[in-house]
Amino acid sequence: MSITKDQVIHVSKLARLKFSDDELEKFSHQLDSIIKYVDKLNELNTDDIEPTAHIVPISNVFREDEVVPSMDREKILMNAKEKEDGCFKVPKIIE
Repeated sequence: MSITKDQVIHVSKLARLKFSDDELEKFSHQLDSIIKYVDKLNELNTDDIEPTAHIVPISNVFREDEVVPSMDREKILMNAKEKEDGCFKVPKIIE
């Protein structure tokens, strides 16, 4: 399997990144090298290896949900550049 320039273009569009032709060529080679290096892991015998989700055994580190009073909305919006209906107003994202 080899990473093509078209695949790099496709991924760059998804990430909304623009690259020059030289960069696309360079990244194609670099990503291809990375994929081939990682693919070497398929050569390892992992039959006796237990699947792992985390390298260190951990337990649930989340706290219990507890209802607490919220901050005052006016205080939160006090330094907002623009606000509307008790919310922050931000510029529309134009593609």
